[in-house]
Amino acid sequence: MEIKNKKAYFDYFIEDEYEAGIVLHGTEIKSIRKGSANLNDCYIRIKNDEAYIINMYIAKYEQGNIHNHDETRERKLLLNKREILKLKTGVMQEGYNIVPLKLYIKNGRAKLLIGLAKGKKQHDKREVIKKRDLEREKRNY
Repeated sequence: MEIKNKKAYFDYFIEDEYEAGIVLHGTEIKSIRKGSANLNDCYIRIKNDEAYIINMYIAKYEQGNIHNHDETRERKLLLNKREILKLKTGVMQEGYNIVPLKLYIKNGRAKLLIGLAKGKKQHDKREVIKKRDLEREKRNY
């Protein structure tokens, strides 16, 4: 089961990719296993030399009790100090962001694939659409 952020590949050029663990509470892992998470409109911020994912939506677990989790809380990402420093120096360059690419389960643990990304301009997006349309026409003939 994986949850992808398709919009990230359309809006950004991905320079580097990193695999990060996520600190989860309560019933969040059950909701992720069920596929009730969303990576749209979320981003990663580094503060105090720690990485956090902001605005990631994980739906409340229906069988959960009164101690169910907050759906869009800030979640800490587990990365090496070296990886955090690389991301931090990358973000200091103009036009670079850290975006989530994919959420998946690996060896029973939730992992998040994040990327150091540079934003695309409007004309770059148009080129991607043209290439996609040409590929689709080739397959139809």
